[in-house]
Amino acid sequence: MADTRKIRLILELRGAGIADSRILAAIERVPRETFVPETFRDQAYANTALPIGHGVTISEPRVVATMTQALELGDRMKVLEIGTGSGYQAAVLSHLCRRVYTIERNRELLREAMERFTALRLHNVTTRPGDGMRGWPEQAPFERIIVTAAGVETPKDLLDQLAVGGIMV
Repeated sequence: MADTRKIRLILELRGAGIADSRILAAIERVPRETFVPETFRDQAYANTALPIGHGVTISEPRVVATMTQALELGDRMKVLEIGTGSGYQAAVLSHLCRRVYTIERNRELLREAMERFTALRLHNVTTRPGDGMRGWPEQAPFERIIVTAAGVETPKDLLDQLAVGGIMV
């Protein structure tokens, strides 16, 4: 049943303009049901945001795919993600780049995401608790930065950590 829903989602994303087959393959490989609470597992492949606790939601797959496509990722790139949340976006990114560094301010969400990364054997994801708007200067520069947490303006710290010619979404 989940396979049928996943196929339907991939077709929906393709119809919505997600043309990069690598992104579609990464979304297909990542079991979204692992990143949502048990009570919402039957809706894991619906193209909708779902609550994951702590007043936070997992982004709808179309948003994940659109933001990922906008990054124009290469498989040798180092990516900084601001706002780990459930870990779903980082898991998708992990199949498309060399290394993902992800920061989450909510320690419980981060702990749960780390458990998922371990269970899925995603060894190229590195996590850190903290204020994502400060970035991760020790690992800079980043070829790509993705901000999945809400922000009013672009923090200077993140711009300073973006490699020359890099992209921030």
